[in-house]
Amino acid sequence: MDLLNTLVEKGLRREPPTREEALAVLATSDDELLDVVAAAGKVRRQWFGRRVKLNYLVNLKSGLCPEDCSYCSQRLGSKAEILKYTWLKPDEASKAAAAGVAGGAKRVCLVASGRGPTDRDVERVGRTIEAIKEENEGVEVCACLGLLSDGQAERLREAGADAYNHNLNTSEATYGEITKTHTYADRVDTVQKAHAAGLSACSGLIAGMGEADEDLVDVVYALRELGSDSVPVNFLIPFEGTPLAKEWNLTPQRCLRILAMVRFVCPDVEVRIAGGREVHLRSMQPLALHIANSIFLGDYLTSEGQAGQADLDMIADAGFEVEGTGTPTLPAHRADALATAGGGCGSGAPAEGGTAEAGAGCGSHSGGGCGPCGGHAPVPEPAATPAAEAAPGGARTDLVAVRRRGAGTDLAPNA
Repeated sequence: MDLLNTLVEKGLRREPPTREEALAVLATSDDELLDVVAAAGKVRRQWFGRRVKLNYLVNLKSGLCPEDCSYCSQRLGSKAEILKYTWLKPDEASKAAAAGVAGGAKRVCLVASGRGPTDRDVERVGRTIEAIKEENEGVEVCACLGLLSDGQAERLREAGADAYNHNLNTSEATYGEITKTHTYADRVDTVQKAHAAGLSACSGLIAGMGEADEDLVDVVYALRELGSDSVPVNFLIPFEGTPLAKEWNLTPQRCLRILAMVRFVCPDVEVRIAGGREVHLRSMQPLALHIANSIFLGDYLTSEGQAGQADLDMIADAGFEVEGTGTPTLPAHRADALATAGGGCGSGAPAEGGTAEAGAGCGSHSGGGCGPCGGHAPVPEPAATPAAEAAPGGARTDLVAVRRRGAGTDLAPNA
């Protein structure tokens, strides 16, 4: 296809496609799917080789959020039967993080539900960051605490945070349809605050909320313009008890096309497969590794993912390798720009053994948006979930399992 050849050539030059070309990727047929994946794979390998970065979530405070985000199991008024607990102590969070690092995670994502942190919360998270870094040499820490006030990003940076996650989630035009308690502009402002403080900006999207192709393209171009170093691509987990519980709009093929479009628009950025990959990509997850260079390990914020060892086996079986803590994630040109801006995450020279080309939401507090939470000790088998009636398009509603292990529980995590 002339379209795919053009997109590959542009991606190798770090040149974005036109909006029309990005929309055309989403409009390709299932017969063309492997060609689309192969084309996006060429761009992915140019900048990231065959490395896969592992990220690990520690949910510091779960549930009882005052915001009304329609996609979120922790939202105001949610009837989803998720874990609810207040702040983990720094040593508890450090212990949870260590399980993910032991499983191969290079970045730990610290998430707390809520509109945004108080200054006391920032101090608390700062102590947690210090505790994690003291016990885990070389680990990156990303904070995801909601909307930031002036000066808070700087204090997180001083405490040792490498990155800040705050997802845009959807286009500006449709944002008011999913959230009323804050605005799209509020989210943009927080990403800009983090970036200005020298933190690596992590910001992504949620697909599958009933949006049009144009909305997906709009939000990805907005993320590019914001200078996001990592773009988590979440696929909506339709929790029962939330307004979007019946939104089963995704197929594995659709998810792959969305990931490919993101890769073409953001060729040299860390593209992360975040919440919902097990639910929507299912047996086609290995194909997604040819497009994205980053995943979450194990469980998610409020839902369970596949076993951490299964993730590691999948990476190896697909011919990829886990990215080590000593290997820069971002290509050199992006890492140098970040270092100049004062950030330290992902900086450095291209990895040894990489090609000359090689070189980059966590999620949000959405339904599974930020990532996994787990550990390496055996865990009890979860109670069997009755097979749910398939939704239109063959959606597997029985695949949505609420997290009952890991952070905030007495059960070992799943990394």
